[in-house]
Amino acid sequence: MAMERMLEKARKLVESGRIELLAEGTYNVVGDHGTYTVVKPYTGKVSCNCPGFRTKGQCSHAAAVMILTMSKRGRRRKPL
Repeated sequence: MAMERMLEKARKLVESGRIELLAEGTYNVVGDHGTYTVVKPYTGKVSCNCPGFRTKGQCSHAAAVMILTMSKRGRRRKPL
């Protein structure tokens, strides 16, 4: 999957609210072909149990969690 297409799918997952926080650093992501578990531990290294991530090391589900957590982190910052 081309990077631009993967990121577009990830943005759509975030915008449509298809990501659910299960526990600290663990998310359910409802993708087009199933529901997958994405884990983002304190180290920041994301993993997903979907077939695409297992073979390619990247997927729209993991990218969606990264986008979501980066945007939430940005909102928490106080202005200077």
